Amino acid sequence: MKKVKLVFLFVALVSCYNSIYAGGILTNTNQSISFLRNPARDAAIGLDGVYSNPAGVAFLNDGFHLAFNWQYAHQTRTITSTNSLFALGYKNNGETTKKFEGVANAPIIPSLQGAYNKNNWSFQFNFSVPGGGGKCEFDKGIGSFETVVGGIANRLIGVSSAINSQINQLGASVPNVTGYDVDGYMKGKQFYFGFQVGAAYKFNEHLSVYGGLRLLYGTASYEARLNNIRVMDGTNGITLPEYFLGVTKGFTDAGNKIAALGQQVQDGIQQYVAGYMAAGMTQEQAMQQPNVQQLVQQGQELQTKGAQLKATAEQLESSAATLAPYTNGVNLKSDQTGWGIAPIIGIDYKTGAFNFAAKYEFKTRMRMKNDSDLKEASVIAATNKYVNGTSVPEDAPALLALGAQWSVRDNVRLNAGYHHFFDTDAHWYQHSEKLLDGGTNEYLAGAEWDINDKLTVSGGTQFTRYQLTDEYMNDMSFVVNSWTFGLGLEYKVSDKVKLSAAYFQTNYDNYDMNTPEQKMESMGLTIPAGTNSFTRTNKVIGIGVELTL
Repeated sequence: MKKVKLVFLFVALVSCYNSIYAGGILTNTNQSISFLRNPARDAAIGLDGVYSNPAGVAFLNDGFHLAFNWQYAHQTRTITSTNSLFALGYKNNGETTKKFEGVANAPIIPSLQGAYNKNNWSFQFNFSVPGGGGKCEFDKGIGSFETVVGGIANRLIGVSSAINSQINQLGASVPNVTGYDVDGYMKGKQFYFGFQVGAAYKFNEHLSVYGGLRLLYGTASYEARLNNIRVMDGTNGITLPEYFLGVTKGFTDAGNKIAALGQQVQDGIQQYVAGYMAAGMTQEQAMQQPNVQQLVQQGQELQTKGAQLKATAEQLESSAATLAPYTNGVNLKSDQTGWGIAPIIGIDYKTGAFNFAAKYEFKTRMRMKNDSDLKEASVIAATNKYVNGTSVPEDAPALLALGAQWSVRDNVRLNAGYHHFFDTDAHWYQHSEKLLDGGTNEYLAGAEWDINDKLTVSGGTQFTRYQLTDEYMNDMSFVVNSWTFGLGLEYKVSDKVKLSAAYFQTNYDNYDMNTPEQKMESMGLTIPAGTNSFTRTNKVIGIGVELTL
């Protein structure tokens, strides 16, 4: 049962696992400052197109182009949970609704784009973080874990009440249980590093195509600590070992009392029988006398009481064994690594004031191998994805990106884009992708204005729509629909150097769901039905420099 405790803590960390940036469930699309200041870059011609429109990079001037981008992202993930068990929490003030917030910071998010253009050819490379990119901390744990501790306390409330009803009349008692207390901490960090190389060929002044490969290398580490698990007797916290020692003492006191009463009954019977036999009765006649029969009945009742206490003690021994792994808390560490390769193709077509582009990234087959403290499979099937030595499917889904750009004037450009992530065609652990109603869709629009020969300002927006279901959503890993805006500027220091800066913010919807009752039969626990409400925040700033050599 110790495995049950460990994996419950560890799975809580998965709420840190999702992408910290814009994009699909496991994919980041903001790989440049140009994207931050205008997300609709799918048909734009620029060096950032090494990621967003690689075929269009062929239309840049001949020479070597290099860009370095730095981003800082701050994100929160908030889960508002309602469950009757929270009212038992010592720190919850009797409230059944509790807010859990995780903070994710990524202070250094680098990306590097480069292209060498010569005649009709463009040879390109890109280094970025197309998944993960930071660490996430839940300094108070999350609801799905705390309700398990609440379930333990709720079980012991019933146990203590039932035992005391049996032994209070014998002048004995076991510790009372009114609630629980627990300190939890969870932290996870994850990076998917992408190394992309490819080449574009320009057939003429209108058409170019691209082909390339991306190597995706994933690394993640997780820590969990669970301390001070206690059941509460009013304001007095009792560790589980202390509780079960108190139970043992209560049973010992009750057993001693029954034994003493039993001895008194036996002594009384013997005295009465001896007296009757001295008066001339046989032993059989003496045993039938009313006062002797009354003592015999009392003796039988004490025997029954003793048998009941023995049965209850055996049940408690089983409970103690089941809950024993929770007595001293836990420290857990796990690391994951994996890699995959996927091809990328693209096309760009220019006509008059318009430019159209498309890109398709094939699915990246990823298998993340566990190096974990969890050595064997647990009784909770969903947590077995973290068993040491196993490889977990975490494919990056295929992506189709379409874009259009209209040069309204020589210095004004309007942009539009569409992304579709083929989430349900990927392979995730236990095929959780099948719980979605479909893939992710994104709709993008933006504009750029060259104020003069040196200064360009831009802005844009992105709407992300997942096809979520209640079956897919949980407080261990969640996404919600959002809309994003970005704005910024680019300054041309010289013909060879450009500087850019941007601000990017994502605004998230709330996703509300009912959580069904959960029975953990192996632990003898029932987690009542409740509700969860999910939301997030995301703010990013970035600066970049682009060189032409």
